[in-house]
Amino acid sequence: MESIQPFLMFQGEQAEAAMNFYASLFPDTRITDIQRYGPGAAGKEGSVLRATLSIAGQSVMCIDSPVKHAFTFTPAFSFFIDCSSEAEQSKLVTALSEHGAVLMPLANYGFSRKFAWVNDRFGVSWQLNLP
Repeated sequence: MESIQPFLMFQGEQAEAAMNFYASLFPDTRITDIQRYGPGAAGKEGSVLRATLSIAGQSVMCIDSPVKHAFTFTPAFSFFIDCSSEAEQSKLVTALSEHGAVLMPLANYGFSRKFAWVNDRFGVSWQLNLP
């Protein structure tokens, strides 16, 4: 086995917007590779055939699916982030939940000082912890 990495399949043409959004929020995050659909390909020309995002040292593969599926993202898979401060946590909760959903609002649930669980505008789920 060469590698294992999370794989995010976006419906429509949302992968690049999502990757740019995450890069704007998290330091040391960048798109390390992007391949696009060309003319006559299965996906819309210019949309993301396959891309790799490096976020906090974690490689994440992203695509724009040209196939419409009966499923999308679920909170059963989420990114778990240990935040370094309340200010960072609050900023991330606000930004990630904008046009998304708050599944668990910022609070002390007994297993950490402060915790929140949100879905972003693309449907990707994030757990934000303040240890």
